[in-house]
Amino acid sequence: MKTSRRDFLQKTALFTGVFTLGFDWFSADASAMEVVGSAGRFNAFLSIDSLGKVILYSPNPEIGQGIKTAFPVVVAEELDVDWAQVQVEQANLDTKLFERQLTGGSGALKHSWERLRKAGATVRKMMMQAAADRWKVDVSTCKTAKGVVLGPAGQKATYGSLAEAAAKLPVPTEVTFKDRKDYKIIGSRVKGVDNKNVITGKPLFGIDIRKPGMVFAQIVRPPFGATLKSFSADDVKKMPGIIDVVSFKNKVAIVGENTYAILQARASLRCDYGSDAPLESTETHQKWFDDGMKSDKAQVMRKDGDFTAAIATATKVIEATYECPFISHSPMEPMNFFADVKPDSVLLAGPTQVPQPAQKAVSDLLKIPSDKIQVEISKMGGGFGRRLSNDFVLEAAELSSIIKKPVLVMWTREDDMTGGTYRPAVRYHFKAGIDASGNIVAFYLRGVGLNAGNSTRQDNFPVGAIENVLIESIDQKSAVTTGPWRAPITNFLGFAEQAFLDEVAEAAGKDPIQMRLALLERVKTKPVGKITYEPARFEEVIKQVAEKSQWKKKPGVHQGFSVYYSHLSYVAQVAEVKVENGKPKVTKVTAVTDCGEVVNLSGAENQVKGAIIDGMGHAMFAKLNFQAGVASPNNFNTYRMIRGNEVPVIDAHFVNNGIAPTGLGEPALPPTGGSIANAIYAATKKRHYKQPFS
Repeated sequence: MKTSRRDFLQKTALFTGVFTLGFDWFSADASAMEVVGSAGRFNAFLSIDSLGKVILYSPNPEIGQGIKTAFPVVVAEELDVDWAQVQVEQANLDTKLFERQLTGGSGALKHSWERLRKAGATVRKMMMQAAADRWKVDVSTCKTAKGVVLGPAGQKATYGSLAEAAAKLPVPTEVTFKDRKDYKIIGSRVKGVDNKNVITGKPLFGIDIRKPGMVFAQIVRPPFGATLKSFSADDVKKMPGIIDVVSFKNKVAIVGENTYAILQARASLRCDYGSDAPLESTETHQKWFDDGMKSDKAQVMRKDGDFTAAIATATKVIEATYECPFISHSPMEPMNFFADVKPDSVLLAGPTQVPQPAQKAVSDLLKIPSDKIQVEISKMGGGFGRRLSNDFVLEAAELSSIIKKPVLVMWTREDDMTGGTYRPAVRYHFKAGIDASGNIVAFYLRGVGLNAGNSTRQDNFPVGAIENVLIESIDQKSAVTTGPWRAPITNFLGFAEQAFLDEVAEAAGKDPIQMRLALLERVKTKPVGKITYEPARFEEVIKQVAEKSQWKKKPGVHQGFSVYYSHLSYVAQVAEVKVENGKPKVTKVTAVTDCGEVVNLSGAENQVKGAIIDGMGHAMFAKLNFQAGVASPNNFNTYRMIRGNEVPVIDAHFVNNGIAPTGLGEPALPPTGGSIANAIYAATKKRHYKQPFS
């Protein structure tokens, strides 16, 4: 049955006068008519009740990046309502109404900005038309403010009172957006819509899920590369509160009435593992790095000019090798997921960054059609890319299908630390040649990653400013499971590139900032090959951070600079280090970010500061070792992370250029390790080539 746009709007106007608008969040070229009227599979819904309450159903999972607040801020601004009128609800997975219901890649606002603005602006125009018709005046003489339409003779009508009439009007095909100077909410500090519920301990997270008839389970997983040969569970099954012990997919699950009973029983479970080849260790990984650096089978990712000839004639050659270990995502909420599998339907619930791929993965596993699988999205206690994987979702679904009960699979902290998936371990080798004037004439990079895919970003700066470039990549397969970790690949590559450029600047006798500005000038005047970044935006964040940090103007303060482009955003940082008791201490980081329009200043500041703290902590402390396929450490008491008293002052600034929003959840992390390493060198004359620095 086909429904016209007008019919859709009329039928969704509730009897109480509620006006409900379906709009397309993600169709990049959608007209206002399509945005408002489409009732197809990629729609979200905005409603206004008779009291003027605006309800927005937010489709993207909230992982702490603030999207559940930022999305409605955009709609509310163009709708011209008071923020106090807005109520936000988390939508569950609905493939008929929404597209791109995921959290990852810092892409939500970038994809949704225009669609959200159109949705709000279109409803505002329809409210004005409804009021104009009521008052018998020209709509051009009407204005709005805080959810009220104002007429030319002092008339006033709330959106709520106009909702039913507005729903019957033709949807305008053209709308006008607010001028930036008239913004009242966008760019201000807005409290997170879930703040109160989080602080007061409301059950928002996957770990809080409770369903009728639900049981609990924990799963024992083998070392990486090992196979489960046998297990002894007779005594475990007799323990209080234990319901069953079952094995599947090389794993053993203990099912119980509560997690305490399972933890007690788990200590008595005995599993026997075997393997056809020696299990991996940190020493294995080091040998693979060594072999990869010598291999003649590297994949060429970029080749500009003739690097070999240019490096042979360079006046000076600088080389450096950088290395990072596997590290855990370490979200505060360990992995967990709920599943209730019935013969012809499935209910899934929990913290996933990718609900639709999770739905499909379960459909493929259980051979149940996707439209019979419901996915409820919970708030997440962190993820940083870990919850882009579906292993924990599949575990819950498969276990429920075996035990024929609804089950919440809970990972312990030790499970989370030793069960993958990790940031890939990577080694980089750089080589640069400079001429007699200190100009870079040749640039080389080889990346060897363990389950990293392409461990380079071959089109990133300084590529484009140098005539002779060669970039190569080797991916070594490992049994250790890896996946995206906040700012994938660039989280370490950013440090390595920026630390190396600092070393090149020193060899060339140039100020680190001035050298980069000179390179960017070359990109503007004589670019080489493919350019994927905007040099003018690069320059702006560099110049602003130099000014705001008082670069090299603070006596007794040692500074380090870095700048990086990722996820379509630009971040420049200056870290400050003082030597106390013979040891360097990071005291301050100044950051300037160009992420386009800042929707929620509070959220943006939190994202930048959080990324810097995250980047600093993992650059300086975090590391996993492997022995016989088992990762260690396995809990926070031995896995070194940044502590509260180690967090520096962070001064976050944003470029106010009015460009549509780009990424923000990840871009401030990649330059952090570089700025700190360069500051430490300024203070101690010791360069760091491996993470963690400590």
